Amino acid sequence: MTSPLEHRRSASPTAIVLTMASTVFLLAMAQTLPVPALPQIGVQLGVSATTVGWVTTATMLAASALTPLLGRLGDVYGHKPVILATLVVTLAGSLIAASAHSIDLLIVGRALQGASFGLFPLAISVLRHELPAERLTGALAVTASTLGVGSGVALVATGLLTQGGADYRRIFWLCVVLTVVVLALAFFILPRRAGQGGRVDYVGAAVLGVGLVCLLLPISQGHEWGWGSARVTGLFIASVVVLAGFLVLQSKLRSPLVATSLLAHRPVAVTNMASFCVGFAMFSVFLGATYFVATPRALAGFGFDASVLRTSVAFMLPGAVVSVVMGPIAGRLVGRIGARYVLLLASVIGLCALTALAVLHTTSAEVVVALIVANAAIAIAYAAMPALLVANVAPHETGIANSINSIMRTVGGAIGSALVVTILTSDTLGHALPNGAVIALPAEGAYRIAFLTGAAFFAVAALLAGFGLGRTGRRLTPHEVEEDVALARAGEFATASASL
Repeated sequence: MTSPLEHRRSASPTAIVLTMASTVFLLAMAQTLPVPALPQIGVQLGVSATTVGWVTTATMLAASALTPLLGRLGDVYGHKPVILATLVVTLAGSLIAASAHSIDLLIVGRALQGASFGLFPLAISVLRHELPAERLTGALAVTASTLGVGSGVALVATGLLTQGGADYRRIFWLCVVLTVVVLALAFFILPRRAGQGGRVDYVGAAVLGVGLVCLLLPISQGHEWGWGSARVTGLFIASVVVLAGFLVLQSKLRSPLVATSLLAHRPVAVTNMASFCVGFAMFSVFLGATYFVATPRALAGFGFDASVLRTSVAFMLPGAVVSVVMGPIAGRLVGRIGARYVLLLASVIGLCALTALAVLHTTSAEVVVALIVANAAIAIAYAAMPALLVANVAPHETGIANSINSIMRTVGGAIGSALVVTILTSDTLGHALPNGAVIALPAEGAYRIAFLTGAAFFAVAALLAGFGLGRTGRRLTPHEVEEDVALARAGEFATASASL
């Protein structure tokens, strides 16, 4: 039963919006903070780029399994206790990452931080349950915009906190402080509402996680273990068996994490494949560019010897700002020309951007422009996907459809993260330092391949939009267009809402 105090809290929409915006700000910070610092983390811990790549891959891997699980837990037990539990897990991960002096513990901490990805759909659900209809669209826009703002702040914060080769752990201590603040806000402000009850598929989440680990390990370690080795072959076979078993298991449950019936619906399946492709391409942009601009030109003949601060502010921040602006513009465009054509346009733009990045990267201006255009393409693509799902499934199926799409996005990102690092570390050249030491840096050709691989995935997304979707689906209502515009401000997280 809701107490009088909780009832008074629920009557304050502004406080609820502030709290939910704070949770997604934390999510954006946790996701973005380590990315520009990856080369520095590798140097300070003395590990290879392949190994340090798991700092991002582990987070995406955990998010793939945990996001739909947390959404279901929120429905069953109520959103407040699940948000609090998610923040506690995120805090534990931040503490481990901040105090870790080995890559193994850092990866564990980052995996726990992956739980934070569930905060966005949970926040959207809270807003839908607690706010009056006339305030909902504005609240969705504010909360979704916080993701872009948080990413921009994270880029600047990482650059400032790691200046001059400072200890990278500072960025995770910042996460600790932010998580404590957000946890206090959620505890004192959010009202507690009873969940709708039901069952939770814990086994399905565990099986999905195991299947993804079996898939990602050989992708990331194949060049070191040998692509024809028993470990690589065995893990690939195991991933096929486990993931197939996951689908069979889901088809037999009344309340599955993934509704397999929707996977057979062509527009949904095509949208999910496009989400996977854009998720992959996104990490070929982020990780490839991060390592490329940090490469010392005097040794390699390319790159810009960029510090973490310069990488964050000069190269990554402009694209992050543009993506925040392009999201709602793309949402409006969806209402005018249709989501299918918006996705096609975004995919073609992304293809051109990454192709240009592979060919033209001699000056910093060329790289910055390509990154801005690529980020705009990603934001536009993710603005179209919720609309595609809403137009092609029944109203009661939109939450499940978006949950599946969220899984595909994070799986694409996880595989992209692992494969891009594998490409970069499979073609390296040794360079002698003045002190006589020799370091291995990815060859320029490896970066070209990484960027062209991302371009190829954008090309597949374009083909899916152009020929896979067809003229199916209904037109969105004005109210649905407004919500799409609002959620489009979340960029890559727009499809993560399980309550659209």
